Amino acid sequence: MGTVTKIGIVGMGHVGAHVANSLVLQGVADELYMTEQCSGDEDHSAKLAAEVQDLGDSLAFCPHNVALYNCGEDYARLADCDIIINAAGKVRLASEDRDGELFYTTDTAKTFITPIADAGFDGVWITISNPCDVVATEIWKLSGMDPKRVIGTGTALDSSRLKYALSRATGYDQHSISAYMLGEHGNSMFAAWSAVNFGGKPLAQLREEQPDRFGFDEGEVEQEARHGGYVTYAGKQCTEFAVADAAVRLARAVISNEHYITACSTLMTGDYGEEGFFTSLPCVVGANGVEEVMHFDLSDSELREFQASCAHVKENLSRIGLL
Repeated sequence: MGTVTKIGIVGMGHVGAHVANSLVLQGVADELYMTEQCSGDEDHSAKLAAEVQDLGDSLAFCPHNVALYNCGEDYARLADCDIIINAAGKVRLASEDRDGELFYTTDTAKTFITPIADAGFDGVWITISNPCDVVATEIWKLSGMDPKRVIGTGTALDSSRLKYALSRATGYDQHSISAYMLGEHGNSMFAAWSAVNFGGKPLAQLREEQPDRFGFDEGEVEQEARHGGYVTYAGKQCTEFAVADAAVRLARAVISNEHYITACSTLMTGDYGEEGFFTSLPCVVGANGVEEVMHFDLSDSELREFQASCAHVKENLSRIGLL
């Protein structure tokens, strides 16, 4: 990567705008290239111009200056970026079902993946749009990129929700909890309870030592993690802060070559018997994207849950002709 960090964003709706704001507030990008559909039935040019203006007005309060570029729908201008974050979607379609955006987001992605690839983009894709695993698979297939350079936010957000739920159940700080939701970013995701630990101490051991503190109902906690997004949506008809921060955390890991371990969506290459599509497992993220996929000794029931989750992703891929 060069000395100037360039990040592009596709889609400046609720999530894309918060991605941009988080990037600026955290000082992650030196140059920010923002695009949006600006023609046809969904002309968002005024919204894009407003977001760019608002971000510019906030720069005096931010860590350092950021050059802001309104690129309209000239997606090829993002080709020189180190990272492109895809936040294009229509959240109201997923108000009751995370698969609700399936055809909209995958059709929309076709309008920008190829122009960006043809312009020579060789950075890292981070995709948020739902169904996240399906869109990540589509970006990989249509762009022809090294799959390690395509990352879906996947269950990074859901793992954060799981930690937050565990923190409230036990009173321990979520930063001291290691816990992962795995599989698709959708209703079939599951908590890998056999791998949960607090400060390195396994949950199973803590349950024996402190039954009062750790006697929470795992099913209820897992459900909180799985459906936390719908609680947010019910109150404000979108989710925006947490998922934007999840994407920016991944961007920071790439820019700083951190070798950061997080759950995120990556290509299955025989993992637990699955291959040829994206879904979430714990990954090591650095300058080149996903550097390594980490594997747990899943219990038999967890393995069945993972396989069922993968089956749902493959079903959606079949619905749009990608599998």
